[in-house]
Amino acid sequence: MAMAFKMATTGMWVADECKNSFMEMKWKKVHRYIVFKIDEKSKLVTVDKVGGAGESYDDFTASLPTDDCRYAVFDFDFVTVDNCRKSKIFFIAWSPTASRIRAKMLYATSKDGLRRVLDGIHYEVQATDPTEMGMDVIKHKAY
Repeated sequence: MAMAFKMATTGMWVADECKNSFMEMKWKKVHRYIVFKIDEKSKLVTVDKVGGAGESYDDFTASLPTDDCRYAVFDFDFVTVDNCRKSKIFFIAWSPTASRIRAKMLYATSKDGLRRVLDGIHYEVQATDPTEMGMDVIKHKAY
């Protein structure tokens, strides 16, 4: 039986596939990114797209719609100045200016509930256009 986690403030539910995919990304490193969407009719946050371990940040940004909101997590791997391999998970709240106002409000009020379900996020980025979540922003936060 599938489980869902309720977000009390908005009445939205988070599908168990969201947490399961996130745990696979976090522990098994089988995904580079996961994009989540809200189904307004069923009031459920679901997985919209999953990027394989070999996909790049450009692949991730290309997977986001230009006219609708999404949540996403991205696993950023890098090497420090001390030559240590590190990995940081970013939560990205994508709310482009071309999206509907209702969608922007729904995603803004539901964000914290999803974040609570996805345990282990290091940084959060809120973006309304691609420049606000460019690789330079990600690198600056990670280092």
